[in-house]
Order: sequence, then structure tokens, then C-alpha cells
Amino acid sequence: MLHTFCGNDPIQVRAKAYAHIAKQEEKGAKLQSIDSDSFEKGAVANAVGALSLFGEAPIYLFDTPSSDEEFNEEVLSLLKELGESPSPFVIIEGALLAPQKKVFQKYGELDESKGMASERFNTFALADALSRRDKKTLWMGLCDASREGISAEEIIGTLWWQLKTLRLASMTKSPEEAGMKDFPYNKAKRSLSYFKEGDLERISRDLLTLYHQGHSGEVDIDLALERWALSV
Repeated sequence: MLHTFCGNDPIQVRAKAYAHIAKQEEKGAKLQSIDSDSFEKGAVANAVGALSLFGEAPIYLFDTPSSDEEFNEEVLSLLKELGESPSPFVIIEGALLAPQKKVFQKYGELDESKGMASERFNTFALADALSRRDKKTLWMGLCDASREGISAEEIIGTLWWQLKTLRLASMTKSPEEAGMKDFPYNKAKRSLSYFKEGDLERISRDLLTLYHQGHSGEVDIDLALERWALSV
């Protein structure tokens, strides 16, 4: 089973994707996430062939495979197998051209988010506070977002997107190399001055850990997110 979430609104794309994943986790599925940083050759093929010893199908998330050429090629070459697999697979992507969307739709469901989200609370303010490592503003923003009824999963999606943007900027030398527009790329580059070597990786890892622990019931995800905000 294959479900692709794409569009030019990365916040809404991730919110929908993680909501879908949460429903699968409620059925007992365990999330296995692969992005450009964790991808290794053969990882997608291995996921297609993986079976749980107890018969429970994990849910696999392939996070923006287009950000890595080898990752993207492996996903595209196995779309048929992903769609026919009994295991649920989720792909998160950016804006896709019509021919690209048709390819994904041929083998599974496609959910496209167009335009920027018009939420009661501007979640981009959280991303900006994170990029400045402004703990107080970030924490207060989390409280405001919670009062507005915005889920922790949606907030985490926003923050994860910002961290990926910063990490991508740290590993590249130009907007072209990063596949980004000049303004967001240069903004991310400037924000790197707030982070020491290894900080982005640690902060990203801690955010991913609290997400998994929150969904497994080990921690209260909202409280864990507040504690994480004060530790960035």
C-alpha cells in the first residue's frame, strides 16, 4: 500500500502525512523512517521485502527521496512493488509536476496540498524561533499553538521541516546545489551561526525520539515537546 503526500505547502503536507501515520500506529504498526541522511543503497528494496516476525506490518516513511539522487531512483524503480506490498508505505515530497504525480498515482493514493496553510496560528513563527534558537519565544509559541488546538504532530512536522532546511543549508554551498530558492536558502545559512557543530543533528534526533516515544505512550508528547523546546 502506497500513499504519497506532496505539494508546495510543506507544513500541510507533513501534517497530513503524520496524521495518516498516526492512524496506522493506532493499529499496531511501527514506524520506520528513511530520509536522505539515513538512506543506504538497498534500503527501499529491503523495506519492501521486510516482514514482521509477529505478522505486524511496519509502516515505512520515505522522507523527501528527491533530495538524494540515489534514494529517489531506488524509490521510483520500486513504486510498483511499494503499491502492491501488504505493508503501508508513505512518501513525503514537495511540489510535483503533473507527469510525476501521474506516476505516483498509478501505484497508490496521492494527497496534494496546494498553497500555504491558512491556520489560526502561524506555525512558521515556531520555525523562525527555532532557527534563532530563541527558546523563550519557541516555548511560548508552543503554548499558543496548543491553545489554538494545533496538534503536536503538526507542530513537529513544521519543526522537522525547518531542521531539514538548516541541515541542507549546512551541507551545501549554493541554493542551486540545495535545490532551494535564494531567499530561504540565504536565511537558513545566516541561521547556522546560532548552531555549533553537531547541534542540528542532536536537536533533530531528540525531536524524532520524542515523537516516537509520544506515540508509543512512553511520554506525554505535548509535555515532551515543551521540554525539547527549552533544550534546543
